[in-house]
Amino acid sequence: MIIPVILCGGSGTRLWPLSRSHVPKQFLPLVDEHSMFQNTLLRLSGLEVSDPIVICNQEHRFMAAEQLRELEITPLSIILEPEGRNTAPAISAAALQALQGDSNPLLLVLPADHHVEDLPGFSRAILKGSRLAEQGSLVTFGIAPRHPETGYGYIKKGKTIAAFQDMEEPEAFGIECFVEKPNLETARDYFQSGQYCWNSGMFMFQAAVYQQELKQHAPAIGEACQAAFDQAAADLDFLRLDRAAFGSCPNESVDYAVMEKTCNGVMVTMEAGWSDLGSWNALWEVKSKDQDGNVTSGDVLTHEVQGSFLQAGSRLLAVAGVRDHIIVETADAVMVAPKNRVQDVKQLVTSLKQLNRCEAHDHKKIYRPWGSYETMDLEDRFQVKRITVNPGGKLSLQKHHHRAEHWVVVKGTARITNGETEILLSEDQSTYIPLGREHRLENPGKIPLELVEVQTGSYLGEDDIVRMEDVYGRKLKH
Repeated sequence: MIIPVILCGGSGTRLWPLSRSHVPKQFLPLVDEHSMFQNTLLRLSGLEVSDPIVICNQEHRFMAAEQLRELEITPLSIILEPEGRNTAPAISAAALQALQGDSNPLLLVLPADHHVEDLPGFSRAILKGSRLAEQGSLVTFGIAPRHPETGYGYIKKGKTIAAFQDMEEPEAFGIECFVEKPNLETARDYFQSGQYCWNSGMFMFQAAVYQQELKQHAPAIGEACQAAFDQAAADLDFLRLDRAAFGSCPNESVDYAVMEKTCNGVMVTMEAGWSDLGSWNALWEVKSKDQDGNVTSGDVLTHEVQGSFLQAGSRLLAVAGVRDHIIVETADAVMVAPKNRVQDVKQLVTSLKQLNRCEAHDHKKIYRPWGSYETMDLEDRFQVKRITVNPGGKLSLQKHHHRAEHWVVVKGTARITNGETEILLSEDQSTYIPLGREHRLENPGKIPLELVEVQTGSYLGEDDIVRMEDVYGRKLKH
């Protein structure tokens, strides 16, 4: 049996302002109507695999669960990392979960933020990798490079694997070495030699074999992950790893901890139109372009613009006389950069964090386990929000010390607890929540509930929430 292990870590800072730490690129619909996480799951449809094990940060757990629900996929487990400790510990946690059954399954480890155009090519490479993994090999998938690339690590081919020597073009090799992201001159040498592949970050091996190799080459990781798993706690539909034990785990990638040291590593080459969409340039390359080489999305007006990526999220974006630029507009930020400087976007995010700017972490639309809210207007002593509550969603029972709230339902049905009173409101009806009164908002219906909330008071921050009850296990404040 093959168990997909979907790694949902990473912040995607190079795709700011769309990707932000609280809503990173893997949960965004960058290429089509599905998020990258969802497309990672959908491309498995051509393979015989079980339901997946998903590993994600606890901050992203409800986004992951909701996107799984949209695809009608019930995961074997959603494992929550208390903090990011890189890929070697994450895979170990998945292996321990997979080994709870009676078998020793194959793990197909896939980052959630990759793009693949040729699905049959992807499936063929996975099937070839499974033949080797079943024999005890630790398989990584190398991407046949299409051009010199400085944004990826590389793997140098070793000897051809015997099982594939009869092929006209060998597709499996030993691993001579892993190398870090090169400069452009070195990348050209790698490309021209034909001896190097891009490091995809995809792997396949038996769960028990991975644990054995980890014990041999990185025992501190194996011991910390075993302790974190043994002390894990069930939390709704999630498995929460023990914070103290997992936090003591060395922060190492699977490449460094295992693959660079094992004698059993092999590389299967993959030609499937792969990209990790690690920059705006990469996204420009995979999307459809107009006759001028432009990728446009949203309300965009151009005049004499060539070779550019232009995206408008909330208003008209008018651009004239520009060549080879990236211009991305969201409700709260605009980013402009030449295509040959898009790697510098990461430095912009670093500056935003140093300035403690909220734009580094959140969009104007904030996702919560029950739905989302978006600030429409904010001034001294009042704030207007648009709130959406998913069917069955229920906010915490709470109160505020510094603000009162007015709620107007514009779509759906709301069940509202207002002190000792419980009422049902439908479209065009409203209620008032006085300062200090306990209240709760629920959606008992089958369609999303949308309402306008007007807050008034001396302080309107999100930390003025005192929770008495919460069905999502968030920390209560008394």
